[in-house]
Amino acid sequence: MKKLLCTMLSVSALYVSPVIIDGVAEVHAEEAKKSVRVPAMRNRVYTQFARAQQIADAGDKAGGLAVLDEVKERIDSLNSYEVAMLWNFYGFTHYANDDLPNAIASFKNVVAQEAIPETLRLSTLYSLAQLSMQQQDYGQTIKFLDQWQAINTKALTTSQHVMYANVYYQDKKYQQSLTSINNAIELAKLNKEVPEENWLILARANYYELKQPKKVVEIMEEMVRLYSKPEYWIQLAGMYGEVGEEQKQMGAMEAAWQAGFITKPQDITMLAQLYRFHNAPYKAAKLLDDSIAQGQIVASEKNLEMLAQSFIAARDDLKAIPVLVKASEIAESGKFDAQLAQAYLNTEKWQQAIASADKALKRGGINREGDMHLVLGMSYFNMKEFDKSLDAFKAAEDIAAARKTAKQWGKYVAREKAQHEQLAMLN
Repeated sequence: MKKLLCTMLSVSALYVSPVIIDGVAEVHAEEAKKSVRVPAMRNRVYTQFARAQQIADAGDKAGGLAVLDEVKERIDSLNSYEVAMLWNFYGFTHYANDDLPNAIASFKNVVAQEAIPETLRLSTLYSLAQLSMQQQDYGQTIKFLDQWQAINTKALTTSQHVMYANVYYQDKKYQQSLTSINNAIELAKLNKEVPEENWLILARANYYELKQPKKVVEIMEEMVRLYSKPEYWIQLAGMYGEVGEEQKQMGAMEAAWQAGFITKPQDITMLAQLYRFHNAPYKAAKLLDDSIAQGQIVASEKNLEMLAQSFIAARDDLKAIPVLVKASEIAESGKFDAQLAQAYLNTEKWQQAIASADKALKRGGINREGDMHLVLGMSYFNMKEFDKSLDAFKAAEDIAAARKTAKQWGKYVAREKAQHEQLAMLN
């Protein structure tokens, strides 16, 4: 900010070299012909300013201010241009000393003079706007910019549009900020230039504040195209989800994963959830399995459950089983034992299914207790332990959610038991 401000202060040229004073005066005098009659700077005043500059350049800023104070004591004898340049010197000196309040007060005195060159008035007003911005006085910044714009005859540059956009945003005038930053972006494109990253960030922020998510998406797409930072891919995916573009959301996340941009645990699990949502459970399982193995995400109860469910959804109960075993070891309830019981049943591991179902019922905290009795009944049936099977189905009948299935199985087991006993008698 300081570097930018110094370029806007005409007095900065005076401090670089005393010789330039004449050059600046000539420019101001030429400008004066076009607007207002500006009196010339007299040699004795110039000499004092040059002395103040020389002392300040030597590192004695207080000494330089003391010389300016001597000139100010005779301020009534100075013409308007000399008064303006005196305050200009004060302003720049205070600014160099990081004394922004006094710098602002001094520059206000510059523009308070009537007979000064328009170039000096323009540069000082713009500098006042920048200083007020530094002071976070956004209302005053806008006032100075409006005064500057009222006498500025040139088209705004991209940096000036951005200046307006920044101050409007800080003052919570988001529509005005958006207009200004879009002007800067369009001007850059007209000049075959790439819009700066911060401009796009500001445009995105304005669209977000104005609750225009589809426009946020458009800006994010441009940010990804021009700058392709990992966080922009993740943010774009999130915005696709917000506007209901789930397919694009998964595409953006998958592209980010393939590019090596996804490293945070929450982003990895988000991609896994997207795979599940889009009926790609095997991809979800592989992503989670690899990420746990590589230490990118921890083998927490939640992550293990997601991995196991992904394997089950992919119809791979055998791979789900060891994951569920690990989850059961760290869980306080029997919910993973219940899932294990079902997985063992699906893979025809009857004894393990019985053990897991019993454990689930004992530990508790399961949503469908009746299902465990059904697993017990089916497992015992397949082991031809008909009495235990019937007992299990009888227990299941006491639970409303499992009653219908339990009765059907109970009748079937009873018939199979009778037939089995008849065959045994014949033998």
